[in-house]
Amino acid sequence: MSHVKQAIASDKAPAAIGPYSQAQRFGPFVYAAGQLGLDPATGAIVAGGIEAETRQAWANLAAVLAAAGSSVAQVIKTTVFMTDLSEFAAMNKVYAEQFTGNYPARSTVQVAALPKGGRVEIEVIAVVE
Repeated sequence: MSHVKQAIASDKAPAAIGPYSQAQRFGPFVYAAGQLGLDPATGAIVAGGIEAETRQAWANLAAVLAAAGSSVAQVIKTTVFMTDLSEFAAMNKVYAEQFTGNYPARSTVQVAALPKGGRVEIEVIAVVE
């Protein structure tokens, strides 16, 4: 069976800030690039700290997944990048709000820095509904 790689873009999420796609759909899977807590209208990190950034990152991911024919409910794996793991509990509180059980697999790592001074970036793999 032959699958075709398809670039996914949503104008309801921030445009890519480099030479990459917001997501790629391949077969029944969507591989979404990491999303920061960027306001799609301004391209700036949202105010309000780690919780606000996490909430906006999920809103951006939801828009990209919708453009691919998927949704947050269809996420099977996440990777969370944080600049300060001491903020893990606050991030995790907002993260948990995105799901109603059957949580996806997840890795969380601390990194030295993220683009545009972000505190959190989340990437996902989802299936197409």
